[in-house]
Amino acid sequence: MGYIIKPLITEKMNNETERRGTYGFIVRPEADKLQIKAEVEQKFNVKVVAVNTCIYAGKSKSRYTRSGLIKGRTDAFKKAIVKVAEGDTIDFYGNI
Repeated sequence: MGYIIKPLITEKMNNETERRGTYGFIVRPEADKLQIKAEVEQKFNVKVVAVNTCIYAGKSKSRYTRSGLIKGRTDAFKKAIVKVAEGDTIDFYGNI
């Protein structure tokens, strides 16, 4: 297992969670929908209804500084949007 890297906790995902009951996760690129579904059900003890995935490519970034032009690249990642059954919730802040 170990396909989930971290949960997506952003303002946009929090709004989606409140309206639709969906949760976002950053997952490993080789993970498929069935593996993600099995891990979320086991780890958070919820019933998963649907899983959607998106692959984001890394972007090139550059900025001008005193020492000259600095070029870099953001990381590529895979995002999973998980819809849980009606009445189920995932508490990301329970361990704090």
